[in-house]
Amino acid sequence: MQDQIFQLQYAMDTFYFLVCGALVMWMAAGFSMLEAGLVRSKNTTEILTKNVALFAISCVMYLIVGYSIMYDGGIFLSGIETVDVAGVLAESAEAGFDGDSVYSGASDFFFQVVFVATAMSIVSGAVAERMKLWSFLAFCVVMTGFIYPMEGAWTWNGADVFGLYNLGDLGFSDFAGSGIVHMAGAAAALAGVLLLGARKGKYGANGEINAIPGANLPLATLGTFILWMGWFGFNGGSVLKLGDVASSHSVAMVFLNTNAAAAAGAISALVLARIWFKKADLTMCLNGALAGLVAITAEPSTPTALEASIFGAIAGLIVVASIITLDRLKIDDPVGAISVHGVVGFFGLIIVPITNGDVTFSGQLIGALTIFTWVFVCSLIVWGVIKAVIGVRVTEEEEFEGVDMAECGMEAYPEFGTIKK
Repeated sequence: MQDQIFQLQYAMDTFYFLVCGALVMWMAAGFSMLEAGLVRSKNTTEILTKNVALFAISCVMYLIVGYSIMYDGGIFLSGIETVDVAGVLAESAEAGFDGDSVYSGASDFFFQVVFVATAMSIVSGAVAERMKLWSFLAFCVVMTGFIYPMEGAWTWNGADVFGLYNLGDLGFSDFAGSGIVHMAGAAAALAGVLLLGARKGKYGANGEINAIPGANLPLATLGTFILWMGWFGFNGGSVLKLGDVASSHSVAMVFLNTNAAAAAGAISALVLARIWFKKADLTMCLNGALAGLVAITAEPSTPTALEASIFGAIAGLIVVASIITLDRLKIDDPVGAISVHGVVGFFGLIIVPITNGDVTFSGQLIGALTIFTWVFVCSLIVWGVIKAVIGVRVTEEEEFEGVDMAECGMEAYPEFGTIKK
């Protein structure tokens, strides 16, 4: 009977892990639609190409080298061993099996690789409308194959940071990746934006800030809802298992809190935008929902629904203030990715000790500083090398005409163009 229970739980946990991974993979469509909606129509094809290509590159690089760096074991050449059912059952019986960590190693890889792609997707939107496509893809190779796996090893794998200190021993925790995934992606994005500079016409000579509205807000809204849905896999899958009472309850609470934080974030951002701009700003509402999701990602299992809602609401206020502040600092981020994933990602880390007594504020601060410093400095170096070798920015003429034709040779909406006789 125990053998049958074990096998059933193994199958259930593995299936749950895979389904959650598929939901996170679906977030790639969300980022694609969100970014395509928030850029101008002349840059749509290129942003979509970036999102498809970065997902493919992320999967290949993490398979070849990233997973090996992050978890001390490769699968590209050696593969995932076939499960020795008899051996596992014997070990579980001898140890008094309690149902811990019973899922396939292949499912673990699949779940991890879609997180890598998520981190890289964050970079895409921030550098949109003026970066060379192949420069971006070159950075993607290094980010997903080395930069991200290194900080992932220090956090989720518990490795010492260059042999100096261990974040887990300091009381650091990041349940599903507010810092490890989201703030890391934002740090890489910030480094790229600083080297790249703002879009032409975004900031006037006299210091005025010119709005550059996106071409398709329905697409941006669809992208946000896709991300919202995918986040249930992002946070829910991070429970790692489903096949026992305690884990099932934890999954339910994670889903509940994830949804509550997103809803509260959307409302608070919309209300603040109404007060600040005297109008109901849809883009701020969308970013508010995403901010709530990012904030709760660091610890969605321990807060009550009320606490999750409060955290999400605060995140919605923070993201509006951050977007405005970065604009005033002339840091041009077309989709607000640095604010949503970076500033709010840091906020998400800092609030974890409020509901999780095993986590310390000092540990969270050191962990956040470690992640940000590593990713930002490495990214700045890589972006700098790429800039020196092949350049990172399209020409002024190409930017004016749109990077769709310059980089991809096709338009996303050709029927709106001029027909040549």
